[in-house]
Amino acid sequence: MSDKKPEGAPPEAAAVAPAPAASGGLKAWLPLLVTIVVMPVLAFATTKFLILPKVLHARGDAAESEGGAAEEAHEGTKPEAKEGGKEGKEGKEHGESKKEEHGAKPENPEKGKEGKGKKQTAQLTKIIVNVSGSMGTRYLMSSITLVGARAGFKEMIEENKDQLLDLANTALASRTITDLEKPGSRNLIRSELISIFNNALGANAVQEIYFTEFAIQ
Repeated sequence: MSDKKPEGAPPEAAAVAPAPAASGGLKAWLPLLVTIVVMPVLAFATTKFLILPKVLHARGDAAESEGGAAEEAHEGTKPEAKEGGKEGKEGKEHGESKKEEHGAKPENPEKGKEGKGKKQTAQLTKIIVNVSGSMGTRYLMSSITLVGARAGFKEMIEENKDQLLDLANTALASRTITDLEKPGSRNLIRSELISIFNNALGANAVQEIYFTEFAIQ
């Protein structure tokens, strides 16, 4: 048998030559494939372990700074509000003390008007006496208004009216024409009547006397 190969048959080396070409092509694409697979993994890991923690940390710092500023602002306004409340409380206490100082209004208005310190008046009218030394030919007619500040002054004068009229008649009947015509005679009579009435009613019961009539006939 002859070792001579037929003519036209491809050599053996040529039959196995394509295999290295295929192996070389896979190696050329391998880095690209690795990059495609690895890049998403790296991107995920970078986002999760590097970028996301930094973002969360930055947000936390911002929230803490805002909270601190709000707390400082609240603490800054709190003393003012407290001070305002204190001033309002002091104003209220001052108003209550002032109200207590002035006192409540009297329940009975009439009683308050006639109370102590309020001047009241009472009249003794048509006091007619003979002038002393005129032998009954001359007489003095007078009317007087009594002024006092004691509580129940009007009632007191009315209750003692007869006694006061008798005292006034006695004092006026002792005056002569000369006494009545002297300058300032009315002031002297006024002072004497106040003294006489206070002796009968009590000290300072009658404070003033006014002559509403004073005529000599």
